Amino acid sequence: MVFNGMKVFSATKVRERQALGERVTEWLKDHPGIEIVDKIVTQSSDQAFHCLTVSLFYRNAEEQRV
Repeated sequence: MVFNGMKVFSATKVRERQALGERVTEWLKDHPGIEIVDKIVTQSSDQAFHCLTVSLFYRNAEEQRV
């Protein structure tokens, strides 16, 4: 897996967690020149908070063509 960038999305509140997929999709639409090479979804929690994190590893697709 070769990558030259990483983007992390995280949310702790219920509404933010529910909208996390839409945030990721919108970011991908705004960055059409990248290729996702890996992803990690992580959930962590304690007694008060639940955190959901989506980590995207990407490379610039245009750089790979050269």
